[in-house]
Amino acid sequence: MNAATLPDGDWIRGISIKQPWTTAILTGAKQVENRPQRWSWRTWVLLHASQQIDRPALRLPLVARTIRDQPMNTGAVVGIARITDCHQDSEGSVPCSPWALPGSWHLELGDVQELPLPVPARGQLGPWKPAPDLLYQVFQQLPGFRL
Repeated sequence: MNAATLPDGDWIRGISIKQPWTTAILTGAKQVENRPQRWSWRTWVLLHASQQIDRPALRLPLVARTIRDQPMNTGAVVGIARITDCHQDSEGSVPCSPWALPGSWHLELGDVQELPLPVPARGQLGPWKPAPDLLYQVFQQLPGFRL
């Protein structure tokens, strides 16, 4: 598949995530994304690094170790991933991941691929449908991508 033959339909969405969390996902260490609501989407997502940076998170040892020496782009699509599941840990249970927040819904992310170059884009809250020209710019950088 190449950028010119991308399928139509709802096979992909965008998800905006504050830094440094986006970078932690791109490193492969953070395999869950915390959300306040359950997501029914089991699809590919563009990983959009929002303009905002979660500054207190930069002081967390787990985050600091994970993102060390990594670029933290903002306001751009920086990768893609596949949402494989969405779950919530049972009350009082051990969290599914050191990245999982209690009481949150956890999007399980797989097949994470970082883009060689960030693609400037505006994100939004909740899942969003990317414009065809944005998809084209993203998938020009991923010539080996397969659904």
